[in-house]
Amino acid sequence: MAMSTPQQQRHMPAFLARLLRPFSSSARMSLSPDSSGQGMKKDLSMKTTTMASNSMAGPETNSSTSMAPMENDSMSGMDNTKPMENNLSKPVDSGTAPRMDTATASDDMAPSKPMGPQKATFAAGCFWGVEHIFRKRFSGHGLLDSSVGYCGGDTKNPKYNAVCSGKTGHAEALQITYDPEKVSYRKLVEFFYMMHDPTTIDRQGPDAGSQYRSAIFFHDEEQEKIALAITKKVDEEWWRNGKVVTVVAPIGQWYDAESYHQKYLNNNPSGYECPSHYVRKFPYLSE
Repeated sequence: MAMSTPQQQRHMPAFLARLLRPFSSSARMSLSPDSSGQGMKKDLSMKTTTMASNSMAGPETNSSTSMAPMENDSMSGMDNTKPMENNLSKPVDSGTAPRMDTATASDDMAPSKPMGPQKATFAAGCFWGVEHIFRKRFSGHGLLDSSVGYCGGDTKNPKYNAVCSGKTGHAEALQITYDPEKVSYRKLVEFFYMMHDPTTIDRQGPDAGSQYRSAIFFHDEEQEKIALAITKKVDEEWWRNGKVVTVVAPIGQWYDAESYHQKYLNNNPSGYECPSHYVRKFPYLSE
């Protein structure tokens, strides 16, 4: 709307002049050519009560143009109207927390000794007395069965007379079947060193010859380890007056002796028993 000059206002009706006066006094207009020369550029400054109040109150938020919360593509299937839970801030319920398995790689990978009946084989002189004394001690205490025979030689299917000649290389031996849950292999080895003299080479009491040698014939690596360890201990702690000469060797081929040798002293209580076969009293071995 074009502004009226003071001269024009004097010829205006009074009501129209009063209407325009407040507008003229509260506004300042400057007209200047714009940079393009095609018109006039207006610089209008207005102070109104409405503008002042709006600047004091701050910008209003236009609900129709407010920005919606950004959506994460991976969460597009979630209901955005519900607040998200921060699981990291929630306390762990000890009753429902995952249970840690306490078993170690070292425990799962350690070799386990197979359960069930095991065999142990000892040579300690005339096998009649060796079997008799082991049966007296361990029958009902882990000994399941026993047999006497020949091992450690190099002749197949040896007979008693050939073994006694010393030409087959075999030893008279006892082989027992035992329950490892009732008696340990270590206990058997310790008893072996109590019931005979392990310091004499190829001899027990009056019985001489390689077939009467002292020997432990192991059936696996674990038995070998135990036999060697106990042999060292008894040499240092029990048999101090003589050096232990017991041979520790693999079992090799086992041959049962003739039937009349089996449980000989049980069947012949007055039969011969080597005087070197008795239980010595020794202190407990160190661990």
